[in-house]
Parts: sequence; C-alpha cells; structure tokens
Amino acid sequence: MRATLGFIGILMVLGIGYFIYSSQIQSGPNDEQLPQQTNLIAVRQGLLSLGQSERLYMATNGTYASLEQLRSSGIAGNLPNGSRWGYEYTIEVNGAEHFLITARPVDSGRDLPVMSIDEKMQVQ
Repeated sequence: MRATLGFIGILMVLGIGYFIYSSQIQSGPNDEQLPQQTNLIAVRQGLLSLGQSERLYMATNGTYASLEQLRSSGIAGNLPNGSRWGYEYTIEVNGAEHFLITARPVDSGRDLPVMSIDEKMQVQ
C-alpha cells in the first residue's frame, strides 16, 4: 500500500513537471521576437548564399549575374523565388565590378530591417 502511494506521488510530480515544461515550450519567454529573429537569420543566410552564387558565377563567366541569370544558370539551387521569409530579393550588377543584393521586407507594416550584401560579402 505504501509503495503504491509513493508510486502515485511520483507520477503526480512527473505529470505536474511535464505540464509546466510543455507550457513553457509552447509560450517561450519572447514569443513575438523568436520568429522574427529566426527569419532574420534565415534572410542573412539567404543573402550569403546569393553572394556565394554571385562569386561562383563571376569565376565561371567573368561577370556578375542578375537574379534571373543565377536561376537559369543552375549554379545556385537554393535561390529565393520572389519573396521568402517575408523578404523580397533584388540584385543590382555592374558588369564584373560590383553587385548589390538587397532583401526588403514585403510587409511594410512591421518594423523589419532592409538587409544587403555586396562583393565584399559583408551583410549590412
């Protein structure tokens, strides 16, 4: 009898602990900031990927490419189509001298930064 009550007590404590743990996971400390932060990391990685694709295209073709040229060349398989992660990507090129890839938020109502990368591979 005593062992049974002890076992039931342990199950109750574990159940309460699980309930508290699962409620913390579902509603983390900064619910609204976490998806935005994750999106910004994904956008940064997307810009870096596009920058690497530009470098590779430059090495093989002697000039930088537009977004359409990168897509059609098959150099980069993971290019954003239109908007991705709430951002829209554009590429400005100046032959073999310069490229600027810009990611602008699609939803202007949210306070999200405009991010860009150039041939120096610095995300700003």
